[in-house]
Amino acid sequence: MASPSTSSPTSDLRDLAQTAGEVLEAVSPRFRADRGAAGVVGKGDRDFATQVDLDLERFICDELTTRTGLPCHGEEFGGPPVDEGLVWVVDPVDGTFNYSTGSPMAGMLVGLCDDGAPVLGLTWLPLLDERYVGFADGGLTCNGQDLPTLAPMTLHQSVVAFGAFNERARGRYPGARRIEVLAALSGRAARLRMSGSTGVDLAFTAAGTYNGAITFGSHAWDNVGGAALVRAAGGIVTDVAGEQWTVSSPSLVAAAPGVHGELIELIDSVTGQEWEI
Repeated sequence: MASPSTSSPTSDLRDLAQTAGEVLEAVSPRFRADRGAAGVVGKGDRDFATQVDLDLERFICDELTTRTGLPCHGEEFGGPPVDEGLVWVVDPVDGTFNYSTGSPMAGMLVGLCDDGAPVLGLTWLPLLDERYVGFADGGLTCNGQDLPTLAPMTLHQSVVAFGAFNERARGRYPGARRIEVLAALSGRAARLRMSGSTGVDLAFTAAGTYNGAITFGSHAWDNVGGAALVRAAGGIVTDVAGEQWTVSSPSLVAAAPGVHGELIELIDSVTGQEWEI
């Protein structure tokens, strides 16, 4: 396939989505068969990659680049900058800890960035038999069936996913401060969920299974595909300060119309966007 222009016309995105879906289908049997795989590469405290992560990323990136002519950046092996031109972004096993324990809340994420903006997303959840595809002006599908555009809702009606964290963690968004946000959210939302997979959270938000998701992570491979899905479904995606989300954003808030504004207002009311405590 010839490389499309950076304007990402809908016809090109549809073709690219078809190709990426075929690649993910090709590795889905391996993903299902190796559920429960142990970690082989340590990546920090209680974080690791399995052999499945490594093998699937090599295959997915090689196939995408060979078949589309576009470069690929993966979680395990890196790649070109994700904010310049058209670039595939791949997380071969999102929710690796879930996957290694046998939980079905894990999947494969593929996104396409156009100068840092998410324009196409695929989230494959083989253990749940769900395959989400969404792109600019193309809407959202699950298992090939069109899903409805997200309707406006209130936070009081909503199920909201909240990204996992360690209370003692520091960094840009310290764990103790996140707990303050979580405590306030628990009194406002109908229900809270913590799945252990950003990809699941964002796909479910796009589909309306959840109505919003907050993650304090900035990794492109976790966020690009899901951000594209939520936008394709008519949702809103920003960082925690309400600024439009790109691959350079330090955090992500995705939600249905109405819910998103209330989430940003809640975060502001708790933190004033001052995160150090």
